[in-house]
Amino acid sequence: MKFGTLLIHNGHEADPATGALGTPVIQTSTFAQRDIQGGQEFDYARSGNPTRKALEETIARLEGGARGYAFGSGMGAVSSVLGIFSAGDHVIAAEDVYGGSWRILNTFYRRWGLEVTAVDSTDIRNIGKALRPGTKALFLESPSNPLLKITDLRACLGFAREKGLVSIVDNTFMTPYLQRPLDLGADIVVHSATKFLGGHSDVVLGLAVARDEELGRRVYAVQNSFGAIPGPWDVWLVMRGMKTLKARLDSQAAGAQRLARWLEGHAAVAAVYYPGLEGHPGKAIHEGQSSGAGAVLSFKTRNAGQALRFLKEVRYAAPAVSLGGVETIASYPVTMSHAAMPQAERERLGITDTLIRISVGLEDIEDLIADFGRALG
Repeated sequence: MKFGTLLIHNGHEADPATGALGTPVIQTSTFAQRDIQGGQEFDYARSGNPTRKALEETIARLEGGARGYAFGSGMGAVSSVLGIFSAGDHVIAAEDVYGGSWRILNTFYRRWGLEVTAVDSTDIRNIGKALRPGTKALFLESPSNPLLKITDLRACLGFAREKGLVSIVDNTFMTPYLQRPLDLGADIVVHSATKFLGGHSDVVLGLAVARDEELGRRVYAVQNSFGAIPGPWDVWLVMRGMKTLKARLDSQAAGAQRLARWLEGHAAVAAVYYPGLEGHPGKAIHEGQSSGAGAVLSFKTRNAGQALRFLKEVRYAAPAVSLGGVETIASYPVTMSHAAMPQAERERLGITDTLIRISVGLEDIEDLIADFGRALG
């Protein structure tokens, strides 16, 4: 079955009880127990809900994993997955993961006793150098946020498996349509389903998929204990949004490709970061592990004033946090996604006050380019 068909025919295309072409929203906190000695699947909604189960089974099938889990946000998913480790364990993480992931690793989990080493994962040798006797996990993101740096997932995940590490990949930018980390060797995949999976900027939700049942049970134990779960209406919105994922991403990625090429030739633009461009570092690696360049790009203006003017003047891109919606969103990482990162660290990574991240929406690309040209001056 092709991916577009799987999005619609995934085992939850019709309600078995009524035939409804949509998953029912089971809005309840608890379930009447037919046998008080246990044995039924659902008892309390923190532990499980039929609507949530449908989404969890769907994302597991799309990613090719054994078990899927839904959370109240993408960070709920990341934080809960990290919760399977213990104080004193060591995690190697890509140095330019999403700012929220960087924050939870370097604040809450450091205080709790997790040891973290951030490395440039675009060079696998850095991962080897960071390895310790107590290393338990490898946390990666490719393309990275916000500079779209490419990590050789197949090589790094193979190294993690060889060393007995649990490997985690944030697949938010690519989605299972364009990249399947479990097929490349990952143990756990996480998503902010708020972004492309939901796709309409109207829901906050996170997902995690485990490669095997044993690892899935460990993630479920944290999900059930933390209780960072989504409500059934949010789950329903994501399931609805996922049905059009392929159609949206095909259009958005085509627009991103054209916009990136146009930006390369603009006098106010100093650099463009997009895996679909010929000169993008790691382009060949990306093409070997993904089936498209995606709909997110970043660019740098020649000075901070130009960046701020663009964000003030642009009409067809909302200056906002988040990405992956039907509308184009322009993000300013230094005050938005990576504001929690110390300035010196941001600048070392290239996240400067001239950097703008764009999530291309479904607007006509000619209108978008004309608007960007006006806003850039």
